[in-house]
Amino acid sequence: MSEYATVPPIADLPSFLPKGVPLRENVSMAPYTTMQVGGSAEYLIVVRDLGLLAEVASALHAASVPHWVLGSGSNLVVSDRGIPGVVVINACDRIEVGTETMAECGCWFQDLFLAAAQAGLEGLEFAVGIPGTLGGALVSNAGAYRSSIGALLTAVDVVWEGVRKTVEPEALEFRYRDSILRRPGGPRIALLRAWLRLEPGEPHHIYNLARDYQRQRISKQPPHPSVGSFFKNVLDRSLAESLDSLPASLKEAGVIPAGYLLEACGMKGLRRGNAIVSRMHANFLCNLGGAKASDIRWLAEEAKRRVRDQFGVELEEEVLYVGDWSGWEAAN
Repeated sequence: MSEYATVPPIADLPSFLPKGVPLRENVSMAPYTTMQVGGSAEYLIVVRDLGLLAEVASALHAASVPHWVLGSGSNLVVSDRGIPGVVVINACDRIEVGTETMAECGCWFQDLFLAAAQAGLEGLEFAVGIPGTLGGALVSNAGAYRSSIGALLTAVDVVWEGVRKTVEPEALEFRYRDSILRRPGGPRIALLRAWLRLEPGEPHHIYNLARDYQRQRISKQPPHPSVGSFFKNVLDRSLAESLDSLPASLKEAGVIPAGYLLEACGMKGLRRGNAIVSRMHANFLCNLGGAKASDIRWLAEEAKRRVRDQFGVELEEEVLYVGDWSGWEAAN
């Protein structure tokens, strides 16, 4: 992709990275993503210490080296051509639960819920079953059941254009399944840790609500590797009111689930290579084993085309396409 600048030779990278950083070359990204597709990272670093992560991010920003900071890789599709530059895996996962809960952004989102629930704090029940880290949740303002992570934050520790600082949640410009962290051309930001305000709750209620959410997820989510929900729901009151079979509560809210539109367009079970639209839930694109990233994206583009033609709306991906996708459209 054109935004990738020339990366210094492998021999030069240690000259500006902190001493002792474990740098690897040409590492397959499939094991580092929930979709399990894509090519190799040109260089890869796994960091488990928050101070070192901040140093690495600052050095990469200062040297203008193209890079991605990832957690569990649960909300992205890596190109078959791989990722030019440096991939940094954030494995910093410390959690401190209290009046104001602190969590490092490499912690699993579900582990954060469990720690809070064990302390009798509510607000994160929706996180049960979301396959990702806190950092990934922040990037897309993850949420479910009328809740989202952005609404719980009080502050975020970041490296912003090479400078480590603490910012208020408003600086990340959270919207529905979106933030400044997703937008092309935005500032370079590495997420380090976040503080959340959670309210005391009754443990029995907390666990019962979480179990109910988990049952709902299990009943809808296919077992094959995926990124979870692929497309954002559509917010269009006029369209919602025109759909006879849409539940009244969704019509009133003006929300049309992407899966509803995709099923209506006959997308369930559509397959290309070893990539398939789940027969359980049309908003899940799955890897049956050995799928190509290009086949996943072909299905996504076909889904968007069908919804556009039938309903006149443009679906927007929840996922991010990461890596070198140059020439993809011409080849498909």
